[in-house]
Amino acid sequence: MNAHVEPTIETAPQTEAAAPKEPKAAPYMQNRELSWLTFNERVLDQGADETVPLLERLNFISIFWSNLQEFFMVRVGSLTDLSLVKKHIIDSKSGMTPAEQLEAVYARCRELYPIQERTYEEVRRLLGERGVRNLHPDELDEAQRSYLTTYVRDNVMPFLSPQIINARHPFPHLENGALYVVVRLSVADAKKKDGVKEPKKAKNLGAEGVTLGLVPLPRQCARVIELPGKGLQFVLLEHALEMVAAEIFSMYTVKHTNVICVTRNADLDANEGIDENDEDYRDHMKRILKKRARLAPVRLESERPLSSTIEGLLLERLNLKPHQMYSTIVPLNLSYTFGLAARLPEKERAALTNPPFSPQWPACLDRNRTIIEQVTERETLLSYPYESMDAFVQLLREAANDPAVISIKITLYRLASQSHLAEALIAAAEMGKEVTALFELRARFDESNNIEWSQRFEQAGCNVIYGFRDFKVHSKICCITRQTENGLQHITQLGTGNYNEKTARLYTDLSFITCDKTIGRDAVEFFRNMGLENTSDNYDILWVAPLQIKPMIVAGIQTQMDRAQAGEPCGLFFKTNSITDKDIIEKIVEASQAGVPVTLFVRGISCIVPGLEGLTENVRVVSIVGRLLEHSRIYGFGPRESMKLYLSSADLMTRNMDKRIEIAWPILNEDLREEVLGYLDISMSDTAKLRELLPDKSYTPLGFFAEEKDGGTAPLFDSQELFIRQAQQRRLEAAESAAAREATLRRNVKEQPRTPQEPVPAVEAAAEAVAHEAEALAAAAETVAAAAHAAAAARDADNTRDAVGQPHPDVLEADEIEQPPAAAGQPTEQEIIISPAQGGQRGRKPSLLVRVLAWFLR
Repeated sequence: MNAHVEPTIETAPQTEAAAPKEPKAAPYMQNRELSWLTFNERVLDQGADETVPLLERLNFISIFWSNLQEFFMVRVGSLTDLSLVKKHIIDSKSGMTPAEQLEAVYARCRELYPIQERTYEEVRRLLGERGVRNLHPDELDEAQRSYLTTYVRDNVMPFLSPQIINARHPFPHLENGALYVVVRLSVADAKKKDGVKEPKKAKNLGAEGVTLGLVPLPRQCARVIELPGKGLQFVLLEHALEMVAAEIFSMYTVKHTNVICVTRNADLDANEGIDENDEDYRDHMKRILKKRARLAPVRLESERPLSSTIEGLLLERLNLKPHQMYSTIVPLNLSYTFGLAARLPEKERAALTNPPFSPQWPACLDRNRTIIEQVTERETLLSYPYESMDAFVQLLREAANDPAVISIKITLYRLASQSHLAEALIAAAEMGKEVTALFELRARFDESNNIEWSQRFEQAGCNVIYGFRDFKVHSKICCITRQTENGLQHITQLGTGNYNEKTARLYTDLSFITCDKTIGRDAVEFFRNMGLENTSDNYDILWVAPLQIKPMIVAGIQTQMDRAQAGEPCGLFFKTNSITDKDIIEKIVEASQAGVPVTLFVRGISCIVPGLEGLTENVRVVSIVGRLLEHSRIYGFGPRESMKLYLSSADLMTRNMDKRIEIAWPILNEDLREEVLGYLDISMSDTAKLRELLPDKSYTPLGFFAEEKDGGTAPLFDSQELFIRQAQQRRLEAAESAAAREATLRRNVKEQPRTPQEPVPAVEAAAEAVAHEAEALAAAAETVAAAAHAAAAARDADNTRDAVGQPHPDVLEADEIEQPPAAAGQPTEQEIIISPAQGGQRGRKPSLLVRVLAWFLR
């Protein structure tokens, strides 16, 4: 039997070496992969930020790890594939071949690993001082070692599947991202008794030619093993297995152990081998996904340097080169960090984490009226996560029960695994509404989830369609059609982010709801084109990629250039996750050379380099990496006072402009326009998290824009923290307004004469309903205020004890990382609101509202 051998990867094929060199890259552009790695370093900087609570700092280090894992799976995997192509391929922005980019990426990562190690060790030390200790086996006391040994024997050993490697036991397939304990073995010498070798017992005989043993971490076992002792002391499962390796491989001599992890290419071609006539697309995607697990390795990691014997064997069997291997003292899987807070008592948890925050019910919407009625009266703009997605979910539930609703059509790119929004759509179909759902099954790493949901939708009677063959449908649009006395009415919702309730609690996005007839007609036309797989540009007001968004952006930039040349006020503003499209970058450079001031608010990749004389001296690139992930896309054309604003689902990336179905739409309502501009003004005045890209491709340090005051630096201003407080304050104001309405209704009832035998008028019943709503809002606000006040008090005490003397503003959790579980035993604000009042009817407490509101204002 032949040993398992991975397919060979060559990072520098001969064809590329012989190819002619392209002209030198423009100085105002940089490589996207290297720019992304700089973004991830900014995430890691949050782990070193002393203004961030310690467990949140640890979570940022975990986010850095998770981001880098996905980067190797997707981007490095894609470059590896390109390096094997038998033709000359050059990156248009940096002039680098795929092999050159791979070499630069591996080298840059070798610079980032030590930074991660230093940051992790510092946070680990500080947490240890606070009673949260991640212990290694050599740090255990005798009681802990005895407990751990017994725990492993009883709870882990039954699930282990250890394997030796020799001629009869071929090298196994190492799963992508899985952890393995690797053990260097040799056959144990038979013990001597009175100078004479005793024969081995049969059951203890080891196989010949064995040098390596592998122990996969069992999925059935908890990763974090709590130990007896003061505070939270724990050991990770892989380190516990290392401690008992000699017992696992009792018939061999264990020389040393280590922990390894293999990262594999996960970049799949979803159209490969598809036969649209014979195979259902969903079945095709299921088959394609099975290939992902067995794609070629692109990275090998170990917790400690490997011996020359083990290193050579692993690199040979995985067909990797030495530069593709990294050794780090940081645990190779940091996903466990988000669960640590739930293991702590409430007081300790509050001192080490951000104050709790729950998205608020939008203050612009009255919970005592239907959403349909309110959005029919006026356009609505919801700001996630400061405001809750519950309002949009409620709109779908109302549509399911509204006899006037004929159909609901929606595009679905990413859904939560447990989605109230999806359940509302399924309920609408089961109630006889025509529900059309366009699922994009190629949403990377959400393919399986989308496949499962699409099956459920079909079973409920929904009309399910899929994205285009050559274009991913990344737009976020929903169209609810109603039959009214005045004809058909279209309620259209357009969003900058996905319909995912989970990420809507972490990502900043905007959701626009309108009954505008022109937008409604365009929405109907959009879904008709989706059903026909037609990339049309036949829209009156919407911009739809791939045919419209880039040309309209270029035209908008040209208009500002014309204004600059005419001496008129001009300007450009773009908020995006990344900017990589060469055509748009070159047009922005032209605008800068024409004297147009350009501001780019870019969270992630920026392939444009600002501040270069004669090229981009009028371009400014800024970024915010904080507690929440900046995700909304906003385009602005013109100076602040007359800027034309567009919201969009599309980043300024080639994939979004040319390879996806995206939508951009204007904000024509002046009040909503001012709301968006106000949001941008506050974000741009951030001094805690805002950083600026410099001409040397580095970023300003955290706190760079804080003003110098007498006696030191002014307090840092965190824009995201302000938005959180504003959302809570608006909620309180809504509660006060509801209480005022209730008081007016009660007064009117008292003034209305009636005999004792008369039934209570309907207005009094309405007053009771409003009163209960106000009381629920007040109770929720009081709970949130108390929690925030307690956390602030605990943190002040900590600052006094540690003599740090620095504020602790809130921080981000980033890309597609699971949110930490809610504090055990602590009800959320929503649970408080919906829980029934206890103890009979409760009296009014207008003074409570005033007190809570005053507290927030202070």
